[in-house]
Amino acid sequence: MRKTDTWQDNRDIIAELKQKDSYFASIFDEHTQLDQQINQLEKDLVQHASRDEEIEQMKRRKLQLKYEIYKIIDKNKLKTS
Repeated sequence: MRKTDTWQDNRDIIAELKQKDSYFASIFDEHTQLDQQINQLEKDLVQHASRDEEIEQMKRRKLQLKYEIYKIIDKNKLKTS
């Protein structure tokens, strides 16, 4: 994976993996849900201040998922090359 790769750059392989690999689909969905939850919490300044640690844990989990997602994408790119 190039450092500049984005979801958009990989949308075809992501769509394919989400259909054929239930594990990939589940971690991709979890990543998306965490992203939405984090964004929502960060918009609400009152909740954000009282939930800093929880938000940080969510961000760490999201980063782990992103790393794993890109590992799977890269592995599948090698298979199709």
